[in-house]
Amino acid sequence: LGTSKDRCGKHRRTIRTERKMKHTLVTTLVVAAVSAFHVEGFASSNRGQAKLAIPRQRSVPMNHAPVLSMSVEGDFNPDAISRAKEEIESGSIKARLRALYKFTRPHTIRGTILGSIAGTTRALIDTPGAISNANWGIMLPRAVAGMIALLLGNAFIVGINQIYDKEIDELNKPFLPVASGEMSKRAAWVAVVASGVLGPIVVYNLFPRLLFKLYAFGLFIGGIYSVPPIRTKKNPLLAGLTIATVRGFLLNFGVYYAVKDAVGAAFAWSPKVSFVARFMTAYATVIAVTKDLPDIEGDKVRFLSICSFALIYKQTLSHIHCSFRPIKSKRLPPRLES
Repeated sequence: LGTSKDRCGKHRRTIRTERKMKHTLVTTLVVAAVSAFHVEGFASSNRGQAKLAIPRQRSVPMNHAPVLSMSVEGDFNPDAISRAKEEIESGSIKARLRALYKFTRPHTIRGTILGSIAGTTRALIDTPGAISNANWGIMLPRAVAGMIALLLGNAFIVGINQIYDKEIDELNKPFLPVASGEMSKRAAWVAVVASGVLGPIVVYNLFPRLLFKLYAFGLFIGGIYSVPPIRTKKNPLLAGLTIATVRGFLLNFGVYYAVKDAVGAAFAWSPKVSFVARFMTAYATVIAVTKDLPDIEGDKVRFLSICSFALIYKQTLSHIHCSFRPIKSKRLPPRLES
């Protein structure tokens, strides 16, 4: 009887453990899905619902690219893109500005602006008398110039990525202006070079030398993320570190340091800012993992030698899912047998 009770107890503990593992997995998937929704790979349907557009795992000939109905900045509508190209060819300034706006990847702009506002607010609150004694006639123009410099740096990084990933984006992100043809490579290079020159000039003339060095470092690692022969996006670890460093540490530290310098206060890490920097670094790492989920098929078609985080993540979840299946006999489940 005692042995039978022990077996029942062990069985119940095993069931509870499996349930906890399943709940943990579900939570992980929800976090990853929410992060991916704010980054890439989700398409807005006509009813406003979001769905993940991961193409089927199949071999596709090089000359037969799959048609993907997916978008990040609006629905992928070939007719709308064709009309936009016609307007640009006819000389429409509005259409050119719209293409330039898409080129800067609006969702990254929103993240930069929100991060800057949060860092500025935190620095002012942490500095006694900063708000009441501030010379707003000087500080506001400087803050606007700093925001413009950040957006120029953002445009440089995302723009150079679109130039070097044009063939891949034709499959993975056909709504992007370079991939769709709304913006020529020449126009894209003009925008990238202008952003890469004007941004450092603004920072060099208006902010401390430390911030200029950090800004230049951010442009450098953001550039080699896409530019061969280094192209750090080929390595999942380096790709994750790049995104986490730029979005996590450099943005939060740089804004906080700039505001402290503007109000004439000595820099000191606030526990709250330290938490935000660590949190955003971890969050950016999740972005680095999940942002490639919709791009596996296109990367395979173009033979991009990336050991994709997304592919590793998907395979790992597949094996974990197998471990949750109860094995009633000594025969392995079909997936493990194959």
